[in-house]
Amino acid sequence: MAKKRASITDLAEQLNIAASTVSRALNGHSAISEATTKRVLALAKELGYQPNNMAAGLRRGRSNMLGVVVPHIDGNFFSQVVKGIEASASKAGYHVLICQSNEDVVHERQNVETLLNAQVDGILVSLSRTTREFKHFEKVRKRDVPIVFFDRILEGYDVNAVVLDDRAGGYRATKHLLTQGYQRIAHFAGPQHLNIYKHRRQGYEEALREHGLPVDEELILFCDMKMQDGIVGTKQLLALPQPPDAIFSASDFTAAGALQVLKERGLQVPADMALVGFSNELFSRLTEPMLTSIDQHCEAMGHSATRLLLQIMKEQGQHFAPRHIVLQPELCMRASSLHQHQVELSYKKK
Repeated sequence: MAKKRASITDLAEQLNIAASTVSRALNGHSAISEATTKRVLALAKELGYQPNNMAAGLRRGRSNMLGVVVPHIDGNFFSQVVKGIEASASKAGYHVLICQSNEDVVHERQNVETLLNAQVDGILVSLSRTTREFKHFEKVRKRDVPIVFFDRILEGYDVNAVVLDDRAGGYRATKHLLTQGYQRIAHFAGPQHLNIYKHRRQGYEEALREHGLPVDEELILFCDMKMQDGIVGTKQLLALPQPPDAIFSASDFTAAGALQVLKERGLQVPADMALVGFSNELFSRLTEPMLTSIDQHCEAMGHSATRLLLQIMKEQGQHFAPRHIVLQPELCMRASSLHQHQVELSYKKK
């Protein structure tokens, strides 16, 4: 059985003094004699007493805690966003309570309830892939708990958010493939009710149209952005009478699945088919060939989202229009999408 945590009441009972006297002695109050303070501190050390900072914060009307809900912390993106959140929160004197929805809206609702019950001072959220309505966040608003969304938001809702210019990312990825000479470019697209996947597809289509190419619906495959989706989708594309010569995937994970199939079929990347992913996951630099990808500046997103939340908390009670911060993506060109002579040049530069 776990040892019971010593409380101020326990100290007071053993010393036969008031709990308020113990509390003041622990906090170095000048009204408490030096002798009493020494007795209290000695017993506190003996019993391993630790102050309950959260309870103390709640008595003051604040918990000094920020809640975070992410779909998962697998891979590089969300772990780096959380790193940025924790750094900015810690600098401002806040602790962070992290919850994972595991891409499940039911878990996401439970996460929100958990954070509200913990009386966090503010909440940062990136939506699960299965979230299609906003009702569970209305409770957050009704309790006047500031909330900021990052990366993933629902289309049609005007909320405080920090997002990437995903349309620009999709455009740059596709434009890169076009400038490399690829003409029949397929796209692995995620759930379109989420801003990130919808905007990445729009950027892809914009680049095609700009180059006078049609948007071929049979080359756009909608999926959940898992590695297995990339495997299944690539097999489907290779079975077409005229397979694509390149794939732009809205996720590095789906692109990794595509790479696996192409290798199994004995096809050369990028000679037979080029690949570009999205998110610049750590493994994108470990694949053979290395995967071209769009970097989302994830740690910067965590910093920006936290700073915005802290600003809104500071202004609580005042009414402002929802604020959007848009970060710019960066194309990281690697061997999976470059012609051979350009690959050689890039290695020479290194």
